[in-house]
Amino acid sequence: MNNLYFCTRSPNINEHLQTLMDYQPTIDKETLQDLPLEKFTGRIHLYEADAIPSEVAAAWLREPLIGFDTESKPVFVRGTRSRVSLIQLATADECWLVRLAGHPFPKILADLFNTPKVTKVGLSSKDDFHQLRAVCPGLAPQGVVELQSMVRDYGIEEMSLQKIYAILFGLRISKAQRLSNWEAEELTEAQQQYAALDAWAVRQIYLRLKGKI
Repeated sequence: MNNLYFCTRSPNINEHLQTLMDYQPTIDKETLQDLPLEKFTGRIHLYEADAIPSEVAAAWLREPLIGFDTESKPVFVRGTRSRVSLIQLATADECWLVRLAGHPFPKILADLFNTPKVTKVGLSSKDDFHQLRAVCPGLAPQGVVELQSMVRDYGIEEMSLQKIYAILFGLRISKAQRLSNWEAEELTEAQQQYAALDAWAVRQIYLRLKGKI
């Protein structure tokens, strides 16, 4: 598929040479743990995949830039991966959490990922889409920015969301909920905050690298 993953540069990369040099390439665990915690302070909306309001779906397609991430129920058997349980979509001050477990993959999400008109920013998105195609064979993403490719152009060697965010913002993203049950009957407030923050953070990283925040 053409143009599946891309990252963008300034029209004149030399104009930003000093900015590129300002980013440290790595961060050690001790420094990371000493940083204050980040928190998503926007509105969080939680939907089952078969109950996404039409006005919400339409609003997604009008957004110029959306951060996204996924969560899966953890499995502890070697070589086994569970299907995606949750998709998170974030704008500047809102995040939508869509629960996929037990539902067909919603057409609106396929339309969103397949359109080049909305820029979607993710991290390790190739893995996300590999899992999603198992439930949506027609998924053909366009307009996707892969941060792990983009940060290399700015001299950042780290590949994890937590470390990239710490380098750029001096704040720490807690990963305490990463291995929680994403197919629980109800998601806790801590799970919702964690999921929303991850999707919002990738959008923030993109904007910081582009010099827009």
